[in-house]
Amino acid sequence: MVKFLDLKAITEIHGDEYKEVVNRVIDSGWFLQGNENKQFESNYTKYIGTEHCIAVANGLDALYLLMRGYKELGIMKDGDEIIVPANTYIATIIAITRNNLVPVLVEPTWENLEIDIDKIEEAITPKTKGVMIVHLYGRVAYNDKLGEICKKHNLKLMEDCAQSHGCAWKGVKTGALGDAAAHSFYPGKNLGAFGDAGVVTTNDAQLAEVIRALANYGSQKKYVFKYVGMNSRMSELDAAVLDMKLKYLDEDNKKRQELAAYYYEHITNPLITLPKRIADENNVYHQFPILCERRDELQEYLKENCIQTLIHYPIPPHKQECYKEWNSRSYPITESIHAQELSIPMNQVISAAEAEEVVKVLNAFK
Repeated sequence: MVKFLDLKAITEIHGDEYKEVVNRVIDSGWFLQGNENKQFESNYTKYIGTEHCIAVANGLDALYLLMRGYKELGIMKDGDEIIVPANTYIATIIAITRNNLVPVLVEPTWENLEIDIDKIEEAITPKTKGVMIVHLYGRVAYNDKLGEICKKHNLKLMEDCAQSHGCAWKGVKTGALGDAAAHSFYPGKNLGAFGDAGVVTTNDAQLAEVIRALANYGSQKKYVFKYVGMNSRMSELDAAVLDMKLKYLDEDNKKRQELAAYYYEHITNPLITLPKRIADENNVYHQFPILCERRDELQEYLKENCIQTLIHYPIPPHKQECYKEWNSRSYPITESIHAQELSIPMNQVISAAEAEEVVKVLNAFK
């Protein structure tokens, strides 16, 4: 069996270090808002290249708090529009609507699977206040044209970096390309915690101060509440684990890139389409998506041949029941991607023999 993701095997690589970290936190007797959080925030800030990093409970909270912070600062208000890719994971959309903002869905490109930057400007209205790009699958969704569009129209450029830990554009890490960014450290991510965890990164000191307060019940001073906030904290254990894993992130991403290169060079089945290959700096391969018109049949065939896969994602946001008011809308490129996408095994512990087996079975599909 070629597992899609073997977290046990990934964790065992540095098992002794994890045990040391866990014991250190236990021995400290301090489990929230302590030195481990401060240390990880500091090191992740340096890694991303921003001035501020605010640790929160999970990636969805990071997305929500980012925009909530802009609302508290008066930069956004109820009913304002946020441009977002139509093929993103539902969390990006939920964070927008929970803030009483309006998602404006823009199609991706078929080749890159990321938001079509050439279609963004035509989606801008007087109510548009920001663009939320999503570096889906670990592929950079940014280019210089997008930066110019946001400056021209005075829009906040926000990044959903849930899948792009370590990606860069011209040497600048995702998470530092725009005005603010949300990151998720769900266990299966390239940089994953032992549970849910997230951060917001930004160079905006005022925004960082507001987000930190909002995540702490709205408090900047003990028992004094400036905002109607929420409880969104990263545990000391997860902060310590993430700080330990951070030093291995580039090495792990390199292994993913080597596996991706093998897939690109050896998957030759004409029934299978691969996304456009981009520079390794721009892709840390959180997932390796392939496209096939007979996707469900292909997935079953792979299962019969002991290869695990996942679909990212079977139903696009505008077809979900929770947004039933959008169900009649049509986004044909998004719908085609969601009908054809299949993610094959991709992580730093896939062996050469396993990669060879995946390729062999894929190429034999008829």
